Amino acid sequence: MADALSPLLTLNDGASIPQLGLGVYKTTDAESADAVAFALQHGYRHVDTASMYLNERGVGDGVRRSGLPREEVFVTTKVWFTENGFDSTLRSFDESLGLLGFDYVDLYLIHWPAPEHDLYVDTWRALERLKAEGRARSIGVANFHPKHVDRLIAETATVPAVNQVELHPWLPQRELRAYDDAHGIVTQAWSPLARGNVLDPAQGGEALAALGRKHGKSPAQVVLRWHVQQGASVIPKSVTPARILENIDVFDFELDAEDLAVIASLETGRRTGVDPDDRN
Repeated sequence: MADALSPLLTLNDGASIPQLGLGVYKTTDAESADAVAFALQHGYRHVDTASMYLNERGVGDGVRRSGLPREEVFVTTKVWFTENGFDSTLRSFDESLGLLGFDYVDLYLIHWPAPEHDLYVDTWRALERLKAEGRARSIGVANFHPKHVDRLIAETATVPAVNQVELHPWLPQRELRAYDDAHGIVTQAWSPLARGNVLDPAQGGEALAALGRKHGKSPAQVVLRWHVQQGASVIPKSVTPARILENIDVFDFELDAEDLAVIASLETGRRTGVDPDDRN
């Protein structure tokens, strides 16, 4: 992945993932195509989408418009929980691949375990087949608690390469990250800025602004740097060119122990999304 600005993380299957990528949640096909093409032309090499986002066609168009060879771009998509199950997952994957216009994806995730439906193990077996076929180069999960991953490990042959979860200073997910680390799973952060709320001065954002002034960076860059220093993969979403450039400009400074203590003080346990046990 030449000319990428982001360092690479090695997955437990030997593949590499750029640590910082572009998220496209709640963006249209047209917005996604523009944002992806711009990001890839300015150093990004990692794009995260999902079937539920309804913009896979735009992501594929953006990759092609970037002019980069397909093999230089790491693309993730996901199966939505209403499609969990062996056969339905395979059908959903085929639909995603067709919309993207690709022969393969770099990472395919189970979007939610939806435990009450009790289909995520069957879904995982479908992902194992897709990996064996080479159509999904790596496979992983999203929004899985350790108990859900434990079951996959106990009942199948493959440990997830990635667990993508809500993660930000309010919800640092310490126990989950320790679990993932112990199992060689890369933790990936969605909503890395708590949908922007963590930057609100009335909700602790002034402390981040002070750290930004200290380092000559924006509060958002401070938070993204915090993710990077924890070893997490992070996928901030934006369709604004200036913000896309700002979000990846986080590899030229270091947060010290005092900075990290300030960020740790912001923990509240608050989620901006749904607890995985409640998504059914």
